[in-house]
Amino acid sequence: MTSVVVLDEQVAAVSPNDQRFPHSARGLPGLGPVWVAGPLDVLAGDKTGFFCSSQCPGGVVLKVFDVIAAMRDEGRTVIGGFHSPMEWECLGILLRGRQPVIWVPARSIVGMHLKPEVQPAFSGGRLLIVSPFEPKHKRVTAALAETRNRFVGALADRLFVAHAAPGSRTMTLCEELHAHGKKIVTVSDPANLAMERFAAAL
Repeated sequence: MTSVVVLDEQVAAVSPNDQRFPHSARGLPGLGPVWVAGPLDVLAGDKTGFFCSSQCPGGVVLKVFDVIAAMRDEGRTVIGGFHSPMEWECLGILLRGRQPVIWVPARSIVGMHLKPEVQPAFSGGRLLIVSPFEPKHKRVTAALAETRNRFVGALADRLFVAHAAPGSRTMTLCEELHAHGKKIVTVSDPANLAMERFAAAL
């Protein structure tokens, strides 16, 4: 039976004045320190952000699994909140590789219990857990999730968006990030036609 891992002494606060603070996040309004647990040096490398709306069409799912598995096998570092069901499934695929993964929960990580699925990668030094939220934020909320997604978007060098439902917050964020020059890719599927206005189809 896997013992419970509670993040406490593993967590360090990194202030905006610290040279290790992610440069691309310095311009985010209201952002103070970030809290990290794991291999902080991973933040300095190339990162692909990953988003998916909470509801992912069936035709998209297998295509996305293939892309995520390919990223894993190529050794790419993927960063995301891994909160929606599809995102969590993809985290499981990524954690079966050897490359680093960056997880950004939409809550404080101080005192957070790690699920058994992520413990081997964390103890093996492959999983970096990052949060821009103070210890008082113990529960995920829609507002925190939106802030988290902007944080992920700022840190990522490019974005892979499995699916963004028309009119969703994910779609709005993607449109904003694209307008600011962020490269976005998605999988080719009729359900993603709205995204293909600004995202390159794989």
